[in-house]
Amino acid sequence: MSRADRFLNACRRQPVDATPVWLMRQAGRYMQAYRDLRAKYKILELIKAPELAAEVTLQPINAFDLDAAIVFADILPILEPMGLQLEFVKGDGPIIHNPVRCAADIANLQTPHAAEALQFTIEAVRLSVSELNGKVPLIGFSGAPFTVATYAIEGGASKNFLHVKGLMHESPQDWHALQEKLAVMIADYLCAQIEAGADAVQLFDSWIGILSPTDYRSFAMPHTQRVIDTVKAQHPDTPLILFGTGCAGLLSIFKTLGPDVIGIDWRLDLAETWDTLGDVAVQGNLDPIILTTTPDTVREHAGRILGSVSGRTGHIFNVGHGIVPQTPEENVALLVDFVHQHTSVSCPE
Repeated sequence: MSRADRFLNACRRQPVDATPVWLMRQAGRYMQAYRDLRAKYKILELIKAPELAAEVTLQPINAFDLDAAIVFADILPILEPMGLQLEFVKGDGPIIHNPVRCAADIANLQTPHAAEALQFTIEAVRLSVSELNGKVPLIGFSGAPFTVATYAIEGGASKNFLHVKGLMHESPQDWHALQEKLAVMIADYLCAQIEAGADAVQLFDSWIGILSPTDYRSFAMPHTQRVIDTVKAQHPDTPLILFGTGCAGLLSIFKTLGPDVIGIDWRLDLAETWDTLGDVAVQGNLDPIILTTTPDTVREHAGRILGSVSGRTGHIFNVGHGIVPQTPEENVALLVDFVHQHTSVSCPE
């Protein structure tokens, strides 16, 4: 089996010769090559220059034996063509200078065609696919409607999501109007990435864990469902991964939405969670902080995860959230090689 087949086979719960592994934020600040570029360019400058974004996309593929690349982008530039002013401020992270707080703000949001409005990422996908030349698949991605909305409403990161929950509960009609616009943009964006050559897509719902199951069903689920239904209707053979953090009470609901793969964070036992979910591929779920520790600790924790699901078809090894900047590159190389060696089996061509 070729390296190019491993990840996509696992997404489809088909046999593999070794467990595939890729890592969220595998292109990022833990890599010296990335830091060298960031010394010259701001984050949005890298994202909006397709040649540079493609270069960053390939950095971890050239450095490690990973089984998939993920396009270098961010979940928030989608808000700019809708009419919001985005800035990444050192020390503060993303800032939205004109956050959405009322019906008039929502009415003013535009939903232009993603292939044109986010052309820089679509072109980065094309360039990355060309440069990968079939070596490994490329994953495209977007934030889910709820998580993108949290930034649009709060104006950045938040500890209590006061404005988000206020809009949800006090003005549900306005909330759903915002979610509907985001769902249209996000579905279009994912489809555009697939049409540019992405082999799979991931929907990041990083803040969904702040919702109760009841609120998830009422305020987020219908819009995530719309995104997934739209993408699967247009591209039924392209695997779709749904990932959230801190959402143990929501994973069984996630499955009903129809993703091919469910991403699981490190707070859950992978084998027990998979037993509950049943017939769906799973992705995860090493605590990313483990990668900052000793090689023996990395092997111990990775081995425990792999051993718990040994022999099951449809596991993609990943961290339970993004790699942190303090991660030694040597530990990433060690992890990738360990996963492959620990799970290697003979598989018919």
